[in-house]
Amino acid sequence: MPGSCALGDDGQAAPEGRGAADPGCRDGTPADGAPAAGSTWVTRPRPHIDRIASAWLIKRFLDPKATFGFADRADAAKKGIPFDVLGAEFGHHGEDCTFETLVKRFGVKDRRLRAIAEIVHEADLHDGEVCAGRGSGDRPRGDALVAATPDDHELLERA
Repeated sequence: MPGSCALGDDGQAAPEGRGAADPGCRDGTPADGAPAAGSTWVTRPRPHIDRIASAWLIKRFLDPKATFGFADRADAAKKGIPFDVLGAEFGHHGEDCTFETLVKRFGVKDRRLRAIAEIVHEADLHDGEVCAGRGSGDRPRGDALVAATPDDHELLERA
């Protein structure tokens, strides 16, 4: 998608369009319609697989300067860019989990991240739509990580 944060198979910025993976975005200049670099992304407290994976994707591939906050649905937009919050632009849409929405919205082309998106989808939604069986063991591991980590910020850092 033109003006999106497009990554090629090598994880580098794809030639079509400017995005968070390219130096223009990393220095604070956002892609068309993309949040500015260094934005605060806000989700619900006690993140699980989709929110943890989405935060990892944001920090590692879309906005290395991103910070994260936690709020209920009513306050999320007041505190930053909501993700995986009911009605948020960066949330579940159609049959996609939040991680998949981010991959599509930012034009991520890296086939490895698309494979991870399938695993996150199945671990989060358990619908067998994308990759039946893949990801099924990841939810208990994610639940164990959440149970062992009482601080939400630490939880996202450990992921």
